[in-house]
Amino acid sequence: MSKKNIVIMGVCGSGKTSVGLAIAEKLGCRFLDGDDLHPRANIIKMGEGHPLNDEDRQPWLERISDVFFSLSRRSENAVIVCSALKKKYRDVLRNGNDLIFVHLVGDYDTILNRMKKRQGHYMKENMVKSQFDTLEMPGADEKDVIAIDITPPLDVVIARAVSAVEAAMRD
Repeated sequence: MSKKNIVIMGVCGSGKTSVGLAIAEKLGCRFLDGDDLHPRANIIKMGEGHPLNDEDRQPWLERISDVFFSLSRRSENAVIVCSALKKKYRDVLRNGNDLIFVHLVGDYDTILNRMKKRQGHYMKENMVKSQFDTLEMPGADEKDVIAIDITPPLDVVIARAVSAVEAAMRD
């Protein structure tokens, strides 16, 4: 299998952590939650219910890109969860890295219902709208992005994502 690293992307509540953990386990590579790589100021800002802007996200994206770069220099693979909502954010992550993006796609109502049930996370349901407002759906020019529908049960979503990643790593 190639040494590509994997970004699990999508809006809040799309299942990034669950799918990312499953892919990392299946592939035998590291798992990192991109939320753990946010600067303190970003965590505080989101915890207060304020969406991040591009300036807030830049150091976070650079940190994630650097982690991928560091791991690849040691011939390690990783799965990192990162919303990667805009193309320019994905481009920061791509810089110097060989990546596969798994985009977990769901509609607003599905995501909002999930967020209402979520506990113990700093991302509150009022942030869902800002996530969808920020999201730039990957275009046909982004050949390294795999779209996975999150409507089916989680085990089906995971199976489809794992299968798609394995196929992309063989290419």
